[in-house]
Amino acid sequence: MIGYVLPTRDRPDSLRRTLDTLARLEGEDARGQVVVVDNASDSPPDLPERLDNGLEVVGIRNEDNRGAASRNQGVEALDPACAWAVLLDDDSAPEVHAGAISAALARQGPEVAAVMADIHLPASGKRESGGLPEVFIGCGVAVRRDAFLEAGGYDESFHYYAEEYDLAARFLLSGAQITFEPAFVVRHEKATKGRDFGVIIRRLVRNNGWVAARYAPDLEMAGTYQEVRTRYRTIAERENVLDSYERGLNDLTRSLKTQPRRPMPPAIWDRFTGMAHARDALDRAMRDKPFASAAIVGQGKNAWAVVTALDEWSVTLREPTDADTWVVGTMSPGPMIDAALAAAGCGKRVVLPWAAAASAHDAGAFDAVPLTPPGSGDAGDARARAPRYPDRPAA
Repeated sequence: MIGYVLPTRDRPDSLRRTLDTLARLEGEDARGQVVVVDNASDSPPDLPERLDNGLEVVGIRNEDNRGAASRNQGVEALDPACAWAVLLDDDSAPEVHAGAISAALARQGPEVAAVMADIHLPASGKRESGGLPEVFIGCGVAVRRDAFLEAGGYDESFHYYAEEYDLAARFLLSGAQITFEPAFVVRHEKATKGRDFGVIIRRLVRNNGWVAARYAPDLEMAGTYQEVRTRYRTIAERENVLDSYERGLNDLTRSLKTQPRRPMPPAIWDRFTGMAHARDALDRAMRDKPFASAAIVGQGKNAWAVVTALDEWSVTLREPTDADTWVVGTMSPGPMIDAALAAAGCGKRVVLPWAAAASAHDAGAFDAVPLTPPGSGDAGDARARAPRYPDRPAA
Protein backbone atom coordinates (compact mmCIF):
# COMPACT_ATOMS: atom_id res chain seq x y z
CA MET A 1 0.00 0.00 0.00
CA ILE A 2 1.02 3.60 -0.65
CA GLY A 3 0.18 6.60 1.50
CA TYR A 4 -0.11 10.15 0.10
CA VAL A 5 0.60 13.00 2.54
CA LEU A 6 -0.51 16.56 1.77
CA PRO A 7 -0.06 19.54 4.10
CA THR A 8 -2.33 22.45 3.19
CA ARG A 9 -3.09 26.00 4.26
CA ASP A 10 -5.65 28.36 2.73
CA ARG A 11 -5.41 26.96 -0.80
CA PRO A 12 -8.69 25.06 -1.21
CA ASP A 13 -8.69 25.23 -5.02
CA SER A 14 -5.17 23.80 -5.27
CA LEU A 15 -6.02 21.09 -2.76
CA ARG A 16 -9.16 20.15 -4.69
CA ARG A 17 -7.18 19.82 -7.93
CA THR A 18 -4.58 17.64 -6.23
CA LEU A 19 -7.25 15.39 -4.72
CA ASP A 20 -8.97 15.16 -8.10
CA THR A 21 -5.69 13.95 -9.62
CA LEU A 22 -5.14 11.40 -6.84
CA ALA A 23 -8.69 10.16 -7.48
CA ARG A 24 -7.62 9.19 -11.02
CA LEU A 25 -4.77 6.91 -9.87
CA GLU A 26 -5.27 3.28 -10.86
CA GLY A 27 -4.14 -0.21 -9.89
CA GLU A 28 -1.62 -0.55 -7.07
CA ASP A 29 -1.18 3.23 -6.96
CA ALA A 30 -4.77 3.49 -5.70
CA ARG A 31 -4.36 0.99 -2.85
CA GLY A 32 -3.72 2.98 0.30
CA GLN A 33 -4.61 6.25 2.00
CA VAL A 34 -4.47 10.00 1.59
CA VAL A 35 -3.72 12.07 4.70
CA VAL A 36 -4.43 15.81 4.48
CA VAL A 37 -2.91 17.89 7.28
CA ASP A 38 -4.48 21.34 7.54
CA ASN A 39 -2.12 23.97 8.94
CA ALA A 40 -4.70 26.31 10.48
CA SER A 41 -6.53 27.37 7.33
CA ASP A 42 -9.11 30.12 7.85
CA SER A 43 -11.70 27.60 6.67
CA PRO A 44 -10.92 23.91 7.26
CA PRO A 45 -11.01 21.91 4.01
CA ASP A 46 -14.11 19.87 3.25
CA LEU A 47 -12.75 16.38 2.67
CA PRO A 48 -14.52 13.27 1.38
CA GLU A 49 -14.21 10.00 3.25
CA ARG A 50 -12.92 8.34 0.10
CA LEU A 51 -11.84 9.41 -3.37
CA ASP A 52 -13.61 8.02 -6.43
CA ASN A 53 -10.94 5.33 -6.88
CA GLY A 54 -11.40 4.09 -3.31
CA LEU A 55 -8.44 5.80 -1.63
CA GLU A 56 -9.38 6.52 1.97
CA VAL A 57 -8.99 10.16 3.04
CA VAL A 58 -7.90 11.07 6.58
CA GLY A 59 -7.95 14.68 7.75
CA ILE A 60 -5.87 16.25 10.53
CA ARG A 61 -6.51 19.79 11.73
CA ASN A 62 -3.80 21.95 13.36
CA GLU A 63 -4.61 25.09 15.30
CA ASP A 64 -1.36 26.71 14.11
CA ASN A 65 0.88 26.42 11.08
CA ARG A 66 3.38 23.65 11.83
CA GLY A 67 5.13 23.93 8.48
CA ALA A 68 7.04 20.88 7.29
CA ALA A 69 6.48 19.17 10.64
CA SER A 70 2.90 18.61 9.47
CA ARG A 71 4.35 16.00 7.12
CA ASN A 72 5.51 14.13 10.22
CA GLN A 73 1.94 14.06 11.45
CA GLY A 74 0.76 12.77 8.10
CA VAL A 75 3.31 9.96 7.89
CA GLU A 76 2.65 8.93 11.49
CA ALA A 77 -1.11 8.83 10.82
CA LEU A 78 -0.77 6.49 7.84
CA ASP A 79 -1.88 2.89 8.15
CA PRO A 80 1.33 0.93 8.95
CA ALA A 81 0.50 -1.23 5.93
CA CYS A 82 1.56 1.75 3.79
CA ALA A 83 5.21 0.89 3.31
CA TRP A 84 5.82 4.07 1.32
CA ALA A 85 4.64 7.63 1.93
CA VAL A 86 4.46 9.88 -1.13
CA LEU A 87 5.00 13.42 0.15
CA LEU A 88 3.30 16.14 -1.87
CA ASP A 89 2.18 19.74 -1.45
CA ASP A 90 -1.43 20.80 -1.83
CA ASP A 91 -0.42 22.17 -5.26
CA SER A 92 1.58 19.15 -6.49
CA ALA A 93 0.34 15.80 -7.73
CA PRO A 94 1.77 12.71 -9.45
CA GLU A 95 1.26 12.23 -13.14
CA VAL A 96 -1.34 9.50 -13.68
CA HIS A 97 -0.05 6.36 -15.38
CA ALA A 98 -1.58 3.10 -14.17
CA GLY A 99 0.71 1.56 -11.59
CA ALA A 100 3.69 3.80 -12.43
CA ILE A 101 4.39 4.87 -8.85
CA SER A 102 4.12 1.41 -7.30
CA ALA A 103 6.25 -0.05 -10.10
CA ALA A 104 8.95 2.56 -9.55
CA LEU A 105 8.99 1.93 -5.82
CA ALA A 106 9.05 -1.84 -6.26
CA ARG A 107 12.34 -1.47 -8.16
CA GLN A 108 14.10 -0.02 -5.09
CA GLY A 109 16.45 -2.09 -2.98
CA PRO A 110 16.07 -2.22 0.81
CA GLU A 111 18.89 0.30 1.24
CA VAL A 112 16.84 3.04 -0.47
CA ALA A 113 15.08 5.34 2.00
CA ALA A 114 13.75 7.94 -0.43
CA VAL A 115 12.91 8.13 -4.13
CA MET A 116 12.96 11.52 -5.84
CA ALA A 117 10.38 12.34 -8.48
CA ASP A 118 11.03 14.17 -11.74
CA ILE A 119 9.17 17.37 -10.79
CA HIS A 120 7.74 19.51 -13.60
CA LEU A 121 6.39 23.07 -13.44
CA PRO A 122 3.55 23.23 -15.96
CA ALA A 123 3.37 27.03 -15.87
CA SER A 124 6.94 27.47 -17.14
CA GLY A 125 7.53 24.22 -19.02
CA LYS A 126 10.62 23.65 -16.91
CA ARG A 127 11.48 21.50 -13.91
CA GLU A 128 11.59 22.35 -10.23
CA SER A 129 14.85 23.92 -9.09
CA GLY A 130 16.63 22.85 -5.92
CA GLY A 131 17.72 19.54 -4.53
CA LEU A 132 20.88 17.58 -5.31
CA PRO A 133 21.56 14.02 -6.54
CA GLU A 134 20.88 12.67 -3.04
CA VAL A 135 18.79 15.52 -1.63
CA PHE A 136 15.09 15.43 -2.51
CA ILE A 137 12.48 18.17 -2.83
CA GLY A 138 9.59 17.92 -0.37
CA CYS A 139 6.76 18.40 -2.89
CA GLY A 140 7.63 15.24 -4.81
CA VAL A 141 9.33 12.38 -3.00
CA ALA A 142 8.43 8.92 -1.77
CA VAL A 143 9.95 7.85 1.56
CA ARG A 144 9.90 4.51 3.31
CA ARG A 145 7.57 5.05 6.24
CA ASP A 146 9.71 3.05 8.67
CA ALA A 147 12.93 4.83 7.63
CA PHE A 148 11.23 8.23 7.91
CA LEU A 149 9.95 7.53 11.42
CA GLU A 150 13.24 5.98 12.56
CA ALA A 151 15.11 9.09 11.39
CA GLY A 152 12.72 11.32 13.32
CA GLY A 153 11.09 12.93 10.29
CA TYR A 154 11.51 16.61 9.56
CA ASP A 155 13.03 18.91 12.17
CA GLU A 156 10.20 21.23 13.21
CA SER A 157 12.59 24.12 13.90
CA PHE A 158 13.19 24.55 10.14
CA HIS A 159 9.47 25.21 9.54
CA TYR A 160 9.87 25.28 5.74
CA TYR A 161 12.89 25.45 3.38
CA ALA A 162 16.04 23.27 3.52
CA GLU A 163 14.34 20.85 5.91
CA GLU A 164 14.76 18.21 3.17
CA TYR A 165 18.54 18.71 3.29
CA ASP A 166 18.55 18.04 7.01
CA LEU A 167 16.49 14.85 6.67
CA ALA A 168 18.46 13.67 3.64
CA ALA A 169 21.67 14.14 5.65
CA ARG A 170 20.32 11.93 8.42
CA PHE A 171 19.30 9.29 5.89
CA LEU A 172 22.81 9.23 4.40
CA LEU A 173 24.44 9.10 7.83
CA SER A 174 22.27 6.09 8.67
CA GLY A 175 23.71 4.22 5.67
CA ALA A 176 20.65 4.67 3.46
CA GLN A 177 20.55 5.76 -0.17
CA ILE A 178 18.40 8.28 -2.03
CA THR A 179 17.59 7.61 -5.68
CA PHE A 180 15.95 9.33 -8.62
CA GLU A 181 13.15 7.78 -10.72
CA PRO A 182 12.32 9.46 -14.04
CA ALA A 183 9.17 7.32 -14.32
CA PHE A 184 7.85 8.91 -11.10
CA VAL A 185 6.67 12.28 -12.41
CA VAL A 186 5.09 15.00 -10.26
CA ARG A 187 3.48 18.16 -11.61
CA HIS A 188 3.91 21.15 -9.30
CA GLU A 189 1.43 23.94 -9.88
CA LYS A 190 3.46 26.16 -7.53
CA ALA A 191 0.61 28.37 -6.35
CA THR A 192 1.75 31.88 -5.42
CA LYS A 193 -0.86 32.44 -2.71
CA GLY A 194 0.75 32.45 0.72
CA ARG A 195 4.31 32.83 -0.62
CA ASP A 196 6.28 35.82 0.71
CA PHE A 197 9.71 35.90 -0.92
CA GLY A 198 11.15 37.98 1.89
CA VAL A 199 10.20 35.27 4.38
CA ILE A 200 11.48 32.61 1.99
CA ILE A 201 14.95 34.15 1.56
CA ARG A 202 15.27 34.80 5.30
CA ARG A 203 14.61 31.13 6.05
CA LEU A 204 16.80 29.91 3.21
CA VAL A 205 19.78 31.79 4.64
CA ARG A 206 19.21 30.62 8.20
CA ASN A 207 18.23 27.04 7.40
CA ASN A 208 20.99 26.35 4.88
CA GLY A 209 23.44 27.76 7.42
CA TRP A 210 22.04 25.33 9.98
CA VAL A 211 22.62 22.42 7.61
CA ALA A 212 26.25 23.49 7.24
CA ALA A 213 26.65 23.88 10.99
CA ARG A 214 25.26 20.41 11.61
CA TYR A 215 26.89 18.32 8.90
CA ALA A 216 29.82 20.02 7.15
CA PRO A 217 33.24 18.50 7.95
CA ASP A 218 35.52 20.92 9.79
CA LEU A 219 37.62 21.68 6.70
CA GLU A 220 34.51 22.43 4.64
CA MET A 221 32.80 24.75 7.13
CA ALA A 222 34.18 28.10 6.00
CA GLY A 223 33.61 27.40 2.31
CA THR A 224 30.09 26.15 2.90
CA TYR A 225 29.10 29.26 4.86
CA GLN A 226 30.58 31.43 2.13
CA GLU A 227 28.56 29.57 -0.48
CA VAL A 228 25.34 30.13 1.49
CA ARG A 229 26.06 33.85 1.86
CA THR A 230 27.05 34.31 -1.78
CA ARG A 231 24.22 32.30 -3.28
CA TYR A 232 21.39 33.87 -1.31
CA ARG A 233 22.75 37.42 -1.41
CA THR A 234 22.75 37.14 -5.22
CA ILE A 235 19.15 35.91 -5.19
CA ALA A 236 18.11 38.58 -2.66
CA GLU A 237 19.60 41.33 -4.81
CA ARG A 238 17.77 40.02 -7.87
CA GLU A 239 14.45 39.84 -5.99
CA ASN A 240 15.00 43.14 -4.13
CA VAL A 241 14.78 41.59 -0.65
CA LEU A 242 18.25 42.39 0.74
CA ASP A 243 16.74 43.45 4.08
CA SER A 244 15.30 39.93 4.49
CA TYR A 245 18.67 38.45 3.57
CA GLU A 246 20.33 40.48 6.34
CA ARG A 247 17.67 39.35 8.82
CA GLY A 248 18.38 35.76 7.82
CA LEU A 249 22.09 36.25 8.48
CA ASN A 250 21.28 37.71 11.90
CA ASP A 251 18.98 34.76 12.66
CA LEU A 252 21.77 32.39 11.66
CA THR A 253 24.41 34.12 13.77
CA ARG A 254 22.21 34.07 16.88
CA SER A 255 21.31 30.39 16.51
CA LEU A 256 24.53 28.76 15.29
CA LYS A 257 25.71 27.59 18.71
CA THR A 258 22.42 25.81 19.36
CA GLN A 259 22.76 23.48 16.36
CA PRO A 260 23.52 19.81 17.05
CA ARG A 261 26.88 19.04 15.44
CA ARG A 262 27.20 15.78 13.52
CA PRO A 263 29.91 16.30 10.88
CA MET A 264 29.79 13.91 7.95
CA PRO A 265 32.75 11.74 6.98
CA PRO A 266 34.27 13.20 3.77
CA ALA A 267 32.91 10.40 1.56
CA ILE A 268 29.32 10.98 2.73
CA TRP A 269 29.73 14.77 2.52
CA ASP A 270 30.83 14.37 -1.10
CA ARG A 271 27.67 12.39 -1.83
CA PHE A 272 25.55 14.94 0.01
CA THR A 273 26.94 17.93 -1.92
CA GLY A 274 26.98 16.12 -5.26
CA MET A 275 30.78 16.17 -5.49
CA ALA A 276 31.01 12.36 -5.61
CA HIS A 277 28.37 12.26 -8.36
CA ALA A 278 30.16 14.92 -10.43
CA ARG A 279 33.43 12.99 -10.17
CA ASP A 280 31.74 9.73 -11.13
CA ALA A 281 29.88 11.20 -14.11
CA LEU A 282 32.92 13.02 -15.46
CA ASP A 283 35.13 9.97 -14.94
CA ARG A 284 32.67 7.97 -17.05
CA ALA A 285 32.59 10.68 -19.70
CA MET A 286 36.38 10.78 -19.85
CA ARG A 287 36.65 7.00 -20.15
CA ASP A 288 34.07 7.06 -22.93
CA LYS A 289 35.64 9.91 -24.89
CA PRO A 290 38.33 12.14 -23.31
CA PHE A 291 38.14 15.91 -23.82
CA ALA A 292 40.67 18.65 -23.13
CA SER A 293 38.46 21.73 -22.95
CA ALA A 294 34.93 22.43 -21.80
CA ALA A 295 32.38 25.21 -21.44
CA ILE A 296 30.21 25.37 -18.34
CA VAL A 297 26.57 25.87 -19.37
CA GLY A 298 23.43 26.19 -17.27
CA GLN A 299 25.35 27.24 -14.17
CA GLY A 300 23.49 26.76 -10.91
CA LYS A 301 23.57 25.12 -7.51
CA ASN A 302 26.93 23.59 -6.51
CA ALA A 303 28.59 24.53 -9.79
CA TRP A 304 31.83 24.37 -7.79
CA ALA A 305 31.55 20.56 -7.78
CA VAL A 306 31.52 20.47 -11.59
CA VAL A 307 34.45 22.90 -11.82
CA THR A 308 36.44 20.92 -9.24
CA ALA A 309 35.85 17.61 -11.05
CA LEU A 310 36.99 19.20 -14.33
CA ASP A 311 40.06 20.67 -12.60
CA GLU A 312 41.01 17.20 -11.40
CA TRP A 313 41.11 16.08 -15.05
CA SER A 314 43.09 19.22 -16.03
CA VAL A 315 40.28 20.30 -18.36
CA THR A 316 40.60 23.89 -19.59
CA LEU A 317 37.50 26.06 -19.35
CA ARG A 318 36.71 27.99 -22.52
CA GLU A 319 33.97 29.96 -24.21
CA PRO A 320 31.15 27.74 -25.55
CA THR A 321 32.17 28.31 -29.16
CA ASP A 322 35.77 27.29 -28.46
CA ALA A 323 35.21 24.27 -26.19
CA ASP A 324 35.34 20.62 -27.23
CA THR A 325 32.52 19.74 -24.85
CA TRP A 326 29.73 21.47 -22.97
CA VAL A 327 29.31 20.42 -19.33
CA VAL A 328 26.14 21.31 -17.45
CA GLY A 329 27.14 23.36 -14.40
CA THR A 330 24.52 22.55 -11.80
CA MET A 331 24.02 19.60 -9.45
CA SER A 332 20.28 20.24 -9.04
CA PRO A 333 18.48 17.45 -10.93
CA GLY A 334 15.71 19.49 -12.58
CA PRO A 335 17.84 22.38 -13.89
CA MET A 336 20.51 19.85 -14.91
CA ILE A 337 18.09 17.95 -17.14
CA ASP A 338 16.52 21.14 -18.52
CA ALA A 339 19.93 22.55 -19.42
CA ALA A 340 20.85 19.33 -21.22
CA LEU A 341 17.60 19.39 -23.18
CA ALA A 342 18.07 23.05 -24.05
CA ALA A 343 21.58 22.33 -25.33
CA ALA A 344 20.43 19.49 -27.58
CA GLY A 345 21.24 20.23 -31.20
CA CYS A 346 24.06 22.61 -30.33
CA GLY A 347 26.51 20.54 -32.33
CA LYS A 348 28.63 19.90 -29.24
CA ARG A 349 28.91 16.94 -26.94
CA VAL A 350 26.87 17.70 -23.79
CA VAL A 351 27.86 16.03 -20.51
CA LEU A 352 25.64 15.86 -17.42
CA PRO A 353 27.54 15.81 -14.10
CA TRP A 354 25.37 13.07 -12.64
CA ALA A 355 25.50 9.57 -14.10
CA ALA A 356 21.95 8.58 -13.11
CA ALA A 357 20.45 11.60 -14.83
CA ALA A 358 22.75 11.19 -17.82
CA SER A 359 21.77 7.53 -18.25
CA ALA A 360 18.07 8.28 -18.08
CA HIS A 361 18.49 11.21 -20.48
CA ASP A 362 20.44 9.09 -22.96
CA ALA A 363 17.70 6.45 -22.78
CA GLY A 364 15.12 9.06 -23.75
CA ALA A 365 13.29 8.89 -20.42
CA PHE A 366 12.73 12.66 -20.26
CA ASP A 367 10.26 14.77 -22.17
CA ALA A 368 11.99 17.27 -24.41
CA VAL A 369 10.38 20.71 -24.20
CA PRO A 370 11.31 23.91 -26.06
CA LEU A 371 13.53 25.90 -23.73
CA THR A 372 15.71 28.98 -23.91
CA PRO A 373 19.33 27.87 -24.50
CA PRO A 374 21.23 27.63 -21.21
CA GLY A 375 23.26 30.60 -20.02
CA SER A 376 26.99 30.09 -20.22
CA GLY A 377 29.02 33.12 -19.24
CA ASP A 378 32.75 33.09 -19.88
CA ALA A 379 35.26 30.72 -18.35
CA GLY A 380 36.35 33.27 -15.78
CA ASP A 381 32.76 33.74 -14.64
CA ALA A 382 32.33 29.99 -14.18
CA ARG A 383 35.34 29.87 -11.89
CA ALA A 384 34.39 33.01 -9.99
CA ARG A 385 30.92 31.64 -9.22
CA ALA A 386 32.31 28.37 -7.86
CA PRO A 387 33.17 28.84 -4.15
CA ARG A 388 36.45 27.20 -3.31
CA TYR A 389 37.04 25.01 -0.30
CA PRO A 390 40.25 24.87 1.77
CA ASP A 391 40.99 21.23 0.97
CA ARG A 392 40.23 21.42 -2.75
CA PRO A 393 42.59 22.55 -5.52
CA ALA A 394 42.24 26.20 -6.50
CA ALA A 395 40.73 26.87 -9.92
